[in-house]
Amino acid sequence: MNIPQEIQTILSKIQENGFEAFVVGGSVRDFLLGKKPKDWDITTNARPEEIQKIFSKSFYNNTFGTVTVVNKDVEDESLQNIEITTYRIDAGYSDRRHPDEVKFTPNLKEDLARRDFTINAMALKFEGDSFEIVDLFDGQQDLKNKNIRAVGNVDKRFNEDALRMLRAVRFSSQLGFEIEKNTLKAMQKNSGLLKFVSHERIRDEFEKIILSDRAYKGVELLRISGLLTYIVPELEKGIGVDQNKHHIYTIYEHCALSLKHCPSMKLEVRLAALFHDIAKPQTKAGAGLDSTFYNHDFLGAKFAKKILTRLKFSNKTVEKVSLLVKNHMFYYNVDEVSEAGVRRLIRRTGKENLKDLMDLRIADRLGSGVPKAKPYKLRHLEYLIEKVSKDPISAKMLKVNGQNIIKILDIKPSPKIGAILKVLLSEVIEDPKKNTKKYLEKRVQELNKLSAEEIKKSEKVIEEKKEEEDLKDKKKFWVK
Repeated sequence: MNIPQEIQTILSKIQENGFEAFVVGGSVRDFLLGKKPKDWDITTNARPEEIQKIFSKSFYNNTFGTVTVVNKDVEDESLQNIEITTYRIDAGYSDRRHPDEVKFTPNLKEDLARRDFTINAMALKFEGDSFEIVDLFDGQQDLKNKNIRAVGNVDKRFNEDALRMLRAVRFSSQLGFEIEKNTLKAMQKNSGLLKFVSHERIRDEFEKIILSDRAYKGVELLRISGLLTYIVPELEKGIGVDQNKHHIYTIYEHCALSLKHCPSMKLEVRLAALFHDIAKPQTKAGAGLDSTFYNHDFLGAKFAKKILTRLKFSNKTVEKVSLLVKNHMFYYNVDEVSEAGVRRLIRRTGKENLKDLMDLRIADRLGSGVPKAKPYKLRHLEYLIEKVSKDPISAKMLKVNGQNIIKILDIKPSPKIGAILKVLLSEVIEDPKKNTKKYLEKRVQELNKLSAEEIKKSEKVIEEKKEEEDLKDKKKFWVK
């Protein structure tokens, strides 16, 4: 890879003013791996005020000695804001998150020694047409060996910032590296320190692990290191818990393998794959091949909501994952489910979520050791979804609305109108041909003659249909 001209220019300007300047950290790691760095960080012995004299388009509003040079004219976002930090020593981490005091140092080695892992503790010096790697902790060897190893005293590194343990797992799952055994032992020893880290910081690292190419490995490392206890302890409840004749893996293994085989790169789908059976330990009844897990989908949706809310995920993510987990048991056999059943599925989940729901089903199947990820019945379901997608599935799609009912019956707004609309919708979901203004206006007048109790009974049609589908689910998947 070539070092971008913008970076070369910044390095040269600093050096021309009599100071040292190095590219440092993850950008050097990625550069040596032949990957494009997501950002470029520079370190120097120049003090912040000296850096700002060199670069007029810059700002400095922190206590860590970091000046940001602004290059808004370049298209590459990684080059629009370049952070330049003065060599520093971090003194004391009483909260195990932030240094109590930052001291500047003229010594590059002292600056590199405070960093987390050897592969992130290298510096790159650029002069003319050549560059030199400053590698004081064998980071290049660890890159070659695909090792993640802490710099210096491992316990000290993790006591300084406990999030570094989670970063080790993230680098392992993103890069495909192994965590060096002494570093892993220190993670197991110090895993409890993660409770000092904010949920927001944990969420950010956990999300990157879930979205990595080796997410399964990441979750396994969280378990092995003891960190999972402080992130999603609910998953650990499934460790060693056998299932029934439909599964060859334990509950935990199945959840982790479903994530591994998830065909989607959407965060919500991958989280749903990991959490879809998370409530099975609490709902297990019986033992052996005939054990059951009644209502684990509904309870699992509540668990997922609680977990993701605790980890400070957005409301949108929380609701989407909860919806997917709640509906992951949707039943579908070609000869048994009608077009009306498909319309009810669309109404229950939303058409925009059906592709994600099917990806979750594929992950579930593959995570169960089933070789065929997308059988004919799922492909046929896709066909039917497309076929009925324009059919009415909500009151808004009916040919009459509340205002029409008020006019037809010459009544004031009341709960009765909503009740009538629900009955009309239940009929139209069963038979879309009934969605005509003529038919529905006639039904409005007929329903108006019924007592409130009779209309209320009619309102239950949709729920009864849903319960009928759920009964089929129970027979198919041995749940209730």
